[in-house]
Amino acid sequence: MKKYVVLFLATVFFVTVACKNQNSQIGSSENATEQKSDPLPSWNEVKSKQNIIAYVEDVTNSESANFIPVSERIATFDNDGNLWSEQPAYFQLFFAIDRVKEMAVDHPEWKTQEPFKSVLENDMASLAKQGEHGLVKLVMATHSGNTIEEFDANVKEWIKTAKHPTKNVGFDELVYQPMLELLQYLRANDFKTYVVSGGGVDFMRAIVTEIYGIPAEQIIGSRITTAYEYKDGKAVIKRTPGLDFNDDKEGKPLNIQKIIGKKPVFSSGNSDGDLQMMQYAASNSYKSFMLYVHHTDEVREWAYDRESHIGRLDKGLDQAMSDGWTVIDMKNDWKVIYPFELE
Repeated sequence: MKKYVVLFLATVFFVTVACKNQNSQIGSSENATEQKSDPLPSWNEVKSKQNIIAYVEDVTNSESANFIPVSERIATFDNDGNLWSEQPAYFQLFFAIDRVKEMAVDHPEWKTQEPFKSVLENDMASLAKQGEHGLVKLVMATHSGNTIEEFDANVKEWIKTAKHPTKNVGFDELVYQPMLELLQYLRANDFKTYVVSGGGVDFMRAIVTEIYGIPAEQIIGSRITTAYEYKDGKAVIKRTPGLDFNDDKEGKPLNIQKIIGKKPVFSSGNSDGDLQMMQYAASNSYKSFMLYVHHTDEVREWAYDRESHIGRLDKGLDQAMSDGWTVIDMKNDWKVIYPFELE
């Protein structure tokens, strides 16, 4: 099953949890003084932090046998569950559902047609029963038929007011403060950071470019088909209802090779969908670093791994343990999870 579809299909069952009232905004990663003395201030003094710093100091030391030239310092990061949260559903699903409700005024037939009927009735259990075919209809109806610029504007407008159903904060506030620090630390040491995710590339570009400090051309994801049009002296690219590329599992190294053209030396993910990307980095002739985020904090975030339908970490966790990759224990390794906790 294609990840661009699974991104929605696997997560249509909402978890009913008491909402938390948190009115906050994303803060800065850290002040200049903290960054100089401690590049990862939101991390406890644990093995994962020590491993990261030791690796960076080693490979950026020109006198080290493991020195990596600046041109080869490529770092790739998964997005959902690795740079921001992904429970109780991938954030892109919430966007699709809200878009159905917004677009329904122009589609009266949706009141009796699935999967739209279930969405409009807030019946997530029935929506899940629609299976892959139903979710494909939902995705294509809400993600195509417009230009790249129009879709970008739709996402940007949505993120201004959309609230997470259980955290009661904006979705863009649920990024991981420790990972923001890691991205900044790597860039300060001349690593080029990329997002390589199964999520929709244009959806991510509309939201996370400024948050992560990663330019749009360094955000890689799944793509729907597009078509070039030139009319009345204006050139546009329109989004059409078809899957162009599935940026998940083996699709990640394939896309990395095609778009970046180099193997990463640093790779970070949180699920089995990231395993092939991690294996690809591990095969680099330069010293590489593989980092898994293990969701272990059921109080501040969520706890899940091998049995989860969202962000399942099973085979990846086994290989991380057997091959000595670094695994973040979210509960014990991070002082804070979200930027608003610093306020």
